[in-house]
Amino acid sequence: MDHICVCENGNGKAWYKPRGQFNGTLDAFVKIIRMEGIKSLWSGLPPTLVMAVPATVMYFTCYDQLCAVLRMKMGNQAEKAPLLAGAIARVGSATLISPLELIRTKLQSERQSYKELSAVIRSSVRAEGWLALWRGLGPTLLRDVPFSAMYWYNYEKGKVLLCQYKSSEPTVTITFIAGAVSGSIASIVTLPFDVVKTRRQVELGELQARNQLAQASPSTYNVMKRIVGENGIKGLFAGFMPRLIKVAPACAIMISTYEFGKAFFRKTNQEKKRRALTLQTGTT
Repeated sequence: MDHICVCENGNGKAWYKPRGQFNGTLDAFVKIIRMEGIKSLWSGLPPTLVMAVPATVMYFTCYDQLCAVLRMKMGNQAEKAPLLAGAIARVGSATLISPLELIRTKLQSERQSYKELSAVIRSSVRAEGWLALWRGLGPTLLRDVPFSAMYWYNYEKGKVLLCQYKSSEPTVTITFIAGAVSGSIASIVTLPFDVVKTRRQVELGELQARNQLAQASPSTYNVMKRIVGENGIKGLFAGFMPRLIKVAPACAIMISTYEFGKAFFRKTNQEKKRRALTLQTGTT
């Protein structure tokens, strides 16, 4: 993301010389490391970790429980349960972590301390109310809900097909491949909404610097219209390769680890129950 440069003295002369745009993913890595150090690649990691734990716990728990209930109630349409369960689970988790994602985006878009960031957030809340913390929630839901629905539906379908092809139960390799493919498809389809969400969240700092926090935030449609007007349709797919490089392995690692963990603890619980039953039978 480009740095936000504001002329503080009002004379129209930029006080900051832009470092130039990136010409690709590799070029971005090289320039960021050269100019800001390798640690800058992990900018915003603390709030990312803080929001990852509650979001993941809520998301996966809700999905598993909803999917199990929906499969029982939907009868012949049970195969569509992951679609609906994934969408509902994502609405809850995305709403919960939206303020933390706003903070993370700010830390990634600008070099500033947590003290400076807290000042920006406080001034925004005073001017716009607590809803300012959920800036960008609309496009976030437009991105995450369809992503989640498509991801889980394609994942469950892909896992079944791979199991049939290999004539085996789900393995780490099967879940890894199914997760990577389904995540890639979902990320490509929902990329425009990710671009809009990032634009709207980064604008928080720009408005604060220009003392325009009271200005109404543009709608998702208006932001998309502006992006198309400035950069064409391809502007809606800016960052395509970095997002794909991030999402595909992330989804693969996430789901394969999750499935492995479920299988491990299920086996452990079954063994505990079997030992308890054996002990009870022997005592009797």
